[in-house]
Order: sequence, then structure tokens, then C-alpha cells
Amino acid sequence: MTKITPQPGIMEIALYVGGAAHVEGVSDVVKLSSNENPFGPSPAAIEAARRATYELHRYPATDHAGLRAAIGEAHGIDPDQVICGVGSDEVLQFVTQSYAGPGDEVIYTEHGFSMYPILAHACGATPVMVAEKDRVVDVDAILAACTDKTRIVFIANPANPTGTMIDLDDCARLADGLPEQALLVLDGAYAEFELGYDGGASLVASRSNVIMTRTFSKIYGLGGLRIGWGYAPRDIIDVLNRVRQPFNLSTVQLAAAEAALRDTAYTEKCRAENARLRSWLIGALEKHGVAADESHTNFILARFADQGEADACDAYLKSQGLIVRKVAGYGLPNCLRITIGDEPSCRRVAHAIGQFKEGGA
Repeated sequence: MTKITPQPGIMEIALYVGGAAHVEGVSDVVKLSSNENPFGPSPAAIEAARRATYELHRYPATDHAGLRAAIGEAHGIDPDQVICGVGSDEVLQFVTQSYAGPGDEVIYTEHGFSMYPILAHACGATPVMVAEKDRVVDVDAILAACTDKTRIVFIANPANPTGTMIDLDDCARLADGLPEQALLVLDGAYAEFELGYDGGASLVASRSNVIMTRTFSKIYGLGGLRIGWGYAPRDIIDVLNRVRQPFNLSTVQLAAAEAALRDTAYTEKCRAENARLRSWLIGALEKHGVAADESHTNFILARFADQGEADACDAYLKSQGLIVRKVAGYGLPNCLRITIGDEPSCRRVAHAIGQFKEGGA
């Protein structure tokens, strides 16, 4: 038996399983399992990425100054308080690596993003799950769960996979009620889908214990390039930059992200179409007896009578070339998460669920 062993917590990690993309024996497949932008990235971002390929022999900028400046301009924040990463996941990893370890506790919520306990285990900390209330983050329950060992509290707002969110007043109450040694991380991967919501930027500006993260993978349609960023007080950014690899983002990533961010008309078009089709799909499923909470994201969480019905519907959708996401692993065995696709995709999935409910399976 080898004496070479991994660090504490590593073997507690269950490997992440992404959304499926293929159905055996079915050719006309629509993937609605990974919350991707059905319209793709901005043409400006595609062109910027293409141009950047002519510089592939050059190392990229280590300080991400151009992208950070664009982020600062777009969101009215100080670029010196921004850090960029390989998706927002890497920024979240920087946070746990820097601020939690063996003997510490990392809080996440009942249906929270599965990366949170993974990141806690990776640094040797103990993940602590807190119950939600009707699939919504419960601030009082989180505060009650805090101890002198709590170092990080992760909140996805809007949340994945529920699509629900809490308002900024509740976020502020949570930040103000945490123990003095604890950080509040507001994961805003879906923040752009909620018009008028700043993702928690105002809380970062007024408090010393809040970090906000964002991604280019969702509304900007750049999931294949993996680009994210975080906004935090300068002393925290200074810490995170000490564990960040100097060349963690490529020239192509930086160029595409900056161009996508500046093409505000395209982003607004994607937001508006998502809102329209999301509302339509929720209404269409309600007519078939399938409920869904109000969503603030680019997906809905469809609720069925029980796990058996959800599994049967998932199997029927696959037979029709429609891939959605089962979320039993998130404590929601009676639910299916359905990405808001383009209009033909939304109509197709609504029609198929209607057929299933009517006994078409």
C-alpha cells in the first residue's frame, strides 16, 4: 500500500458531472441542460477572438488591465478591485484556497451550486449545508448556523438550480450578521438576467466582508472560453492575486470577453429574449400541470409530482431529442432544470412535456 496520500478532504469530493450533450440513437438533439446562451456570443466577441489568434505566440497580459478596465467602466466599479479567472469557478477557488482550511467551516445552502462543497473539501475545510425555505435562501437559518469556525458563506444569487433569489436588503442583513472572521461570497453567475440588479456590487463598496463573482459563460455566451471575475475590497483582491497564476487567462479569452462586455446592445437583446421566452415557457408548463417558481435566470426548475414522474418525463424528453438536467443530486429529485433556449426549442420542449402529461409516453 502506498504511503503517498492526498491532502485531507480531497477524497471526499464527488467528481462533477456536466450536462449531457448527446442521446444515443437520436440525431436531432436540443441541449437544454447546461444553461448556455442559445444565441451564442456577440459577433464582436467572435471577431475579437479571431483577431487575437494572430498573437498566439505572445504571452498574454498578466494584469488583465484591459478587461478589468472594461469591467470597471461597465459596472461603475474600481478596476483595481477586480480579479479575473478561468470562469468564476477559479475565483471561488482562490477564495477558499486563501481563506479556509482544516478546522474551518464553509457554509452553503441546501440546493446551492455543487462546486461550493467541492471547493471546501479541496482546501481541507468542512462544508456545512443550511436548509432553504421553499427553494429560497434562508438568511436567518444561515446566521443561526454560523460558528467561530465559519470562514466563508457561499450564496448563489440568483441561485442555481432553483432560479430563485433574495433581495439586496436580505444580502446586506446577512453580511452584517456574519461573525467578524467570515466572508460572504455572492456568486452572481446569473446576475445579468435580472434587470436592475447589481449582483451585490453596492455591498462590496460599502462593506469589508463581501466578495462578488460574475461570469462570461452565461448571458455573454462564452462558456467555451471560461472567463470570470470577482470584485472585492482591495486587501482581499491583493490576497487573491497572490494565489492566481500570472498567465491564467489567454489572449483570446481576454479579447473576446472585453468585446462581449462592450457590445451592450447584443447583451440587452439576449436578456430581453430570455425574459420573454422564460415567461412563455413557465406559462406553457403551468397549463400542463407542471409548476415552476419565478425564475431570475436563463432556466426554469420544473416541479413534478415525485421523482418517478420527473425521471419518466426526462426519459421521454430524451426519446424526443430533448436534453434537460436532472437535479436529484441537488436535493430536488422531483424536478428537472430546463434551460431557456431559442423560441423553437422552448416550444418543442413545452409540446413534449404536454404529450408526456397526456400519456404520450
